[in-house]
Amino acid sequence: MAIHHWPAQERPREKLLQRGPGALSDAELLAIFLRTGHAGKSAVDLARDLVSEFGSLSTLLNASQEAFCASKGLGPAKYTQLQAVLELARRHLGERLQRDQSFSSPDSVATYLQAHLQHQTREVFMVLFLDTRHRLIVSEALFYGTIDGASVHPREVVKRALHHNAAAVIFAHNHPSGVAEPSGDDERITLRLREALGLVDIRVLDHLVVGSGEVVSLAERGVL
Repeated sequence: MAIHHWPAQERPREKLLQRGPGALSDAELLAIFLRTGHAGKSAVDLARDLVSEFGSLSTLLNASQEAFCASKGLGPAKYTQLQAVLELARRHLGERLQRDQSFSSPDSVATYLQAHLQHQTREVFMVLFLDTRHRLIVSEALFYGTIDGASVHPREVVKRALHHNAAAVIFAHNHPSGVAEPSGDDERITLRLREALGLVDIRVLDHLVVGSGEVVSLAERGVL
């Protein structure tokens, strides 16, 4: 049955307006994004099939263009729309953190970092530059590839920190394997960076390793 034949209170769009987005299932939210189904399937039916096919909503939202467009009912137009929506969400989160948040604990940055790093297919080394009240000035991805002493350059990190007049920094990088356990290289480069930044009186608050659904703090591990 087409969605427009459903009772008004059960239609995803009307349900959202009446009860708020939190009242909708993953499939119902996805159906609003999809807008239409295809022959014999409503948008909600299609959405349920897609969540089942990909295994989870998160996997679907972070699928490659090739994998996304291979599913019936999807294509390049939907893929570009989805990427725009995801980027808007990331930017909204970043603006909110810049305006409101003081990064005083690992938990306060985990959501922000997961949104940016969790589904990267290669390692990305990001630095959050903070002011004297530990509020976010800006975040920058500085290095890409395997994170070790050869690929992360303390001089460049110090240069960017001085450029932003940062009083403190938080480092973060992802493990594409999905396992957030810090390596020996992670610990060594963290200590090298702390030493370099200490020479210009900039504090290193933490280094967070982002995996699949998990963020590990080197500060909580006692490395810092």
